[in-house]
Amino acid sequence: MAATGRTSDQDDTQLAAGYAAYQRGDVVAALEIFEQAAERAAPRLRSAALINAASMADELGDHRRSVVLFRTALAEMPSDAAHQRPTALVNLSQAFQHLGELDAAQDVLEEARALLADSSDQGVLRVACLLSLTAVALHRQQWARASTLATESLGVTERFAPELAGHPLMNLAACSFETGRWELAIDFARQGVAAFVAAGADASVAESRQNLATMLVRAGHFDEAEEPLRASQEFFEAGELGHWSGIGAKTLGFLAERRGDLGAARAQYERALDRFDATGAVVDAADVRLRLATVACAEGDLAAAEELLDASFAVYAAHGLGMHCAQLDYWHAELLHTTIEQAAQPDPAVLARAVALAIPAALAIDAVRHTLPNGNQREHWHRAVAEPAMRLAFRCAARSGDGQLVSDLIDTQCAGTTLDLASFTEPAGSVLDFELLNPTVAEQMTTPALQLGAALADVAAAAGIPVAPPPRLTDGGRILLSDFIFFAEQRYGHPVRDHRMIAL
Repeated sequence: MAATGRTSDQDDTQLAAGYAAYQRGDVVAALEIFEQAAERAAPRLRSAALINAASMADELGDHRRSVVLFRTALAEMPSDAAHQRPTALVNLSQAFQHLGELDAAQDVLEEARALLADSSDQGVLRVACLLSLTAVALHRQQWARASTLATESLGVTERFAPELAGHPLMNLAACSFETGRWELAIDFARQGVAAFVAAGADASVAESRQNLATMLVRAGHFDEAEEPLRASQEFFEAGELGHWSGIGAKTLGFLAERRGDLGAARAQYERALDRFDATGAVVDAADVRLRLATVACAEGDLAAAEELLDASFAVYAAHGLGMHCAQLDYWHAELLHTTIEQAAQPDPAVLARAVALAIPAALAIDAVRHTLPNGNQREHWHRAVAEPAMRLAFRCAARSGDGQLVSDLIDTQCAGTTLDLASFTEPAGSVLDFELLNPTVAEQMTTPALQLGAALADVAAAAGIPVAPPPRLTDGGRILLSDFIFFAEQRYGHPVRDHRMIAL
């Protein structure tokens, strides 16, 4: 996020110089200027300089240093600089998000939102606060909340800062993409890029191009993704922006993996891992280890793949990302099943591990659709996410020879969504999506596109009637899949079945 600490009319020369350095892309120089300005400055000016220095440290990927600087600014902030407090809180949330500390990020954002609720002279900051809250909801895959916040932020932007339309447009693109409206999402993203280009905001242009490239990759438009991806990567590498260049390297690795060039894919993934490890972006690093695990398995090294998967799972679990854990377990089971299928004499222990991972993961992933706000979103989740996971659960159960388990899975599915037996035929080959439904990077902070975006947002964020989770089924007093349900709820921290009981 750009520097936003306020300066005084008298002695803002150094802060203005730092902001100018930031605008031309020299973030390293901007950080140095702001830190120098903070030394021996009056309390009010020092607070502003520290806030800006913290923002620059965050952009450079030094997230922990950024948190320290923000906390120092908040602790030392004088009463006559109280207007700076919401700014510091909003920007601090960005650093927390990069570190994967989503609870801390939401806490400081809600504090800032309360401070800004009755303010009309800090409209731009209200926009930034809402955009950051949207980002947290997207990271947590809370699609309904994210859609509501994205729509609210668009309205606030229209009222207070229409020149910032690119930011909520990119968030609307992310929300639309994650709920299955890919063409609408790509249209929103192109509008966002155009808005940033018109505003001359080079850093935002690069970020939005990278986000657009990510959407194009996930939508399967690989050739279209190359141009915006490489353009943005050139900007990030030149500016030594480690976190953003790590995201670009990860995407380039995925494109190489798709081409079957495992050597190039590994090189790009390792480059991305270096960037994320260096910047403390532990969740992003876990995502890359998952991709490296897929490469290792393709190269025949299952032991290395499982070691990488275990490391990623530990990070997801530590940060409360239960759905990421479930999706990782699904893919882990998929790799194990592939190994079983390729073996002349399958190892029973490997098959047992595949069953133990695939079924709880499928139950947890399937349960997510009951949290979505309307039928279209639930159908998309079922078709694109839950159905492949449940298909794997059926294949593993059938391969194990456990007829009762297969029967329980059929009864469970038929009690909810109608089971399409044809969909459970053996696929040509399973491919790990570009991301574990990790939302495209959300916008944290000219403009005919705003009117179109507002109109389309009514469609993209339309709410429906939520449905209850499916009940637990019983057969002769036995709860179907009881052990797997209990294991899934304990392992992922999400309810997968309602407490209601229905007898077959």
